[in-house]
Amino acid sequence: MSNRIALEALLSRHSLGGKYLIEPGPTSAEIELIAKAALRAPDHAELVPFRFVVVRGDARKRLSDLFEGYAKSVGKSIESCKIESDRALNIPVSIAVIARIDMSHPIVPAHEQWMCIGGAVANALNAIHMLGYAAKMLSGGKVGDKAIVDALCIPGEALVGWIVAGTPARPLNEKTPKSVADCISYFN
Repeated sequence: MSNRIALEALLSRHSLGGKYLIEPGPTSAEIELIAKAALRAPDHAELVPFRFVVVRGDARKRLSDLFEGYAKSVGKSIESCKIESDRALNIPVSIAVIARIDMSHPIVPAHEQWMCIGGAVANALNAIHMLGYAAKMLSGGKVGDKAIVDALCIPGEALVGWIVAGTPARPLNEKTPKSVADCISYFN
């Protein structure tokens, strides 16, 4: 892929949440490519401060139950609990992003490990787009829910959020570009 084509692919990426995604989602082989792209993030040699937990197929029911339990635990209405449950059931592929931060690493401080996770997520989202799917990174209160964290993490890990991926349910509209001037300033 030429540099220009790669840049055009990045500039055309859309973020779509779960309610806008349908089957098919990425295959096992494509998920491996997505993970390879994530591993190309700045990594400081052998240190990999993240892992992915892929949820698809029948496993979506278990995640659905966990999301519904979370919604109940925070006092959401019955209708909102069903929406949370359905959300997990309907997303073709959810990839939980798990942080494994080594607070006592002798060379790589924690903030650099967190930056690596951000780079890994960006690479994964871009790879998903380049494979022809849509995706979005989701977070929120669920990342701190004990039942969800216990189901996905081992002690010492933190749940960062989910990458949701699938086929766009409708044609993508051209995004209104954000103003570049709003995110750049020059130090003089």
